[in-house]
Amino acid sequence: MSATADLAPFRPRLARIASLTLAGVVVLATVLLVVLMPLSSLDVAGFALLALGIVWFCWRQASVAAVPDDEGLTVRNLMVTTRLTWAQVVTVRFGDRPWVQLDLADGDTLAVMGIQRADGEHALAEARRLSTLVAARSRTTRDD
Repeated sequence: MSATADLAPFRPRLARIASLTLAGVVVLATVLLVVLMPLSSLDVAGFALLALGIVWFCWRQASVAAVPDDEGLTVRNLMVTTRLTWAQVVTVRFGDRPWVQLDLADGDTLAVMGIQRADGEHALAEARRLSTLVAARSRTTRDD
């Protein structure tokens, strides 16, 4: 695998498709509701705000990712983005969660929603790729 392919972002497939599809359905349903129903301006504003909130949430879900580079990994989950150096990551595992978890050097764990079990074999391959990246990038001369 080339260095460029190794550093490709980790993104879920099914969650992105479902989130973006739901966002499209919400926008379409809101437009139809506003056009076809006799609503007051306040009602239209309320429906628009609700639709905007749902679309924003769907966009956040669709944009979860883990982006590797030479220095480390940027993990963008649903609400929080975390920057890690390669040395901070001890192990990569699925555990009992639907997404990959990183065991960190400080004893914490961090979910990586960019690799989700729902993607089946693709998710397993991506977990192996991340594990390989961690092993290769965190290796020291002592390799401890």
